[in-house]
Order: sequence, then C-alpha cells, then structure tokens
Amino acid sequence: MTSGYLYLIPVPLGENAPLTLIPEETRRVASRLRSFIAEEPKNARRFLKRLGFATQLQEIEILSLNEHTLAEGLPRLIVPLLEGKSIGLMSDVGCPAVADPGAELVRMAHEHGVAVVPLTGPSAILLALMASGLNGQRFSFRGYLPADKASRIAKIRELERDSRSSDETEIFIETPYRNQHLFDSLLETCRQQTRLCLAVDLTLATEFIRTMTIQQWSAKPPELGKRPAVFLLYSG
Repeated sequence: MTSGYLYLIPVPLGENAPLTLIPEETRRVASRLRSFIAEEPKNARRFLKRLGFATQLQEIEILSLNEHTLAEGLPRLIVPLLEGKSIGLMSDVGCPAVADPGAELVRMAHEHGVAVVPLTGPSAILLALMASGLNGQRFSFRGYLPADKASRIAKIRELERDSRSSDETEIFIETPYRNQHLFDSLLETCRQQTRLCLAVDLTLATEFIRTMTIQQWSAKPPELGKRPAVFLLYSG
C-alpha cells in the first residue's frame, strides 16, 4: 500500500494577519485535505474557516499534537499516513515543526518512509532575520532561553560569546508574557555595542522591527507587552 503525504501547512502569525500571506498553492492543498494534526484543534478550525474551507468543518478530522502529547501517543498519529491517507500538519502560528512539537511527527514520518511536503507561508524567524540587517550568512536559532534568571543570564553570555567567535546572528524567542524579563536581562548582560533586533507582531498592523545597540536600547526601551516577538543578537 502506498502511504499518504504529510503536508506541512504554515498559518498566519496572528489572528489579524492578512490571509494574502498564505499562497494560493498552500490554500489549494489544504482545501482538499480531510485530516489534520494541529497544536490546538479549535485554532486550526478557525484558520480553515478563514480560508473559506469548502467542506463542512464538522466533517474534518483534526487530531491534537502539542507539548502535552506523550511519546507513546505519536504512533497512532502516523497510522493513517501508512494506510494511504494524506494529512496536513499545522502549528498554532507560523511554520509547523519549527520550535514546535510537530517536529517529532515529521521525524517519525521519515522513519516510516512517508513523503513530507513543506508548503510556503510565513515564518517569523526568517522574516525577522530578513528585516534585522544582521548577519544572514551565518545564524543560529536557539529556541527558548531559560526562564530562571540566573540560567537565562548565563545563556545570554554564552550566545554573545558564540556570536562574537563565530560571527553569527543568534536568534531566539520567548513566551510573550516573559518578553520584558528577557529584554531586561539582555540590557543587563550584553556589551554596550552588541546589536539587538526586536521583531514584534510580525505581519500584523502593529508590527515593530528595530535594530539598535544595547546602549541605544537602554536609552530608549520599548514597551513590549505580551506581544509575540523574535529576538536577534549580533556581537560580531
């Protein structure tokens, strides 16, 4: 039996992001699928409704895959693919499997010989790097930094050293409600001439992107609030 395809479907970076950011081909593929795997099915249904999904949403199967999914629950998600059914994998925002639990399903798909098809759509990480003016030839995505302050500061020092020694941009993210803690730690820890880009509310009407030195940020700190943000640091 021929296995199905696992389609990786990007979604907008916020509730009010324009749907024009989702290319027509991505919409076309999503519209013909009847099974999806998503972080939160409720959010996935909302996105599909915004796309103008032709099929009644009640007829769509959406299974959950999030940070609470146990490892032993993954095999049941791969079974329909092995039986020939194609499935769309979605994150809550942006590209699935990037800083996202969907990566485990993609890994398992490869192990079982299932074809994985990434579709085009918005990626907060790449959009932030594009707009930062920092080194786009060498960069490293570091995911989430530690929540504990002491560990967070130690990690920031490590990233700053790595950026300087490897001449690379260090990219990281944070849970929105801890944005200010991370920003304050960066000001407290980094060298004055280290450059920091804040890319906030990407693709939304409230989008804010600015790259300045730590010294400049200290003189004019922003109001981050609980808004999705990408942080990029360069000390080369």
